Amino acid sequence: MTRPPGHYDDAALREIAGVTIGHYDRMADDYRAGTQNHDVSQNRSALIDAIEGEAPYSILDLGCGPGRDLMAFREAGHEAVGLDGAAAFVAMARRAAGCEVLHQDFLALDLPAARFDGIFANASLFHVPRQELPRVLGQLREALKPRGVLFSSNPRGGNEEGWVGGRFGCFLDLETWRGRMNVAGFAEVDHYYRPPGKPRHRQPWLASVWRKAQPVPSRS
Repeated sequence: MTRPPGHYDDAALREIAGVTIGHYDRMADDYRAGTQNHDVSQNRSALIDAIEGEAPYSILDLGCGPGRDLMAFREAGHEAVGLDGAAAFVAMARRAAGCEVLHQDFLALDLPAARFDGIFANASLFHVPRQELPRVLGQLREALKPRGVLFSSNPRGGNEEGWVGGRFGCFLDLETWRGRMNVAGFAEVDHYYRPPGKPRHRQPWLASVWRKAQPVPSRS
């Protein structure tokens, strides 16, 4: 059950990360079977179409899971790198895609500066507590090349966060998400709701595309 956002100390943040990652480690096989045929080509295209310059691109798949989208990026000719906190997913993705896959917790990222043309955060950033978003988004921004692109798809809500089904989730509406992204130094390119072709009340996913802004907007 979700609840309004609160403040989490270091111990609480470690619990949030550990329990959520542990859930995915335990459910890795079921998750792979349940998501391998999901069509998110619309999301991959939204990222690639927004990147400037000539392909191939350097892409970070943030929360790559078993490697479905990592494989798609590689097969399209891009230099794809995965990242996931669940060891089971890291092993699966490495086997499936044959790409570099970083084993990192979203709350303890260690990424090279100005490395990627695009970051694909499909169903992943909603696991970051609201209070930690400025720091995490700032780290992702620094990992992008100038005018690089971040794609995000998150389940939307009324700005609640908390535990749901053994995982921590943060469910923001468009205006709140837009505000967080703008403050972190991103300019909006586009947004849409998924799955396509459904009435809005049956589109639980908010997808959005953002460009690294130069310079970071003033916070005054």
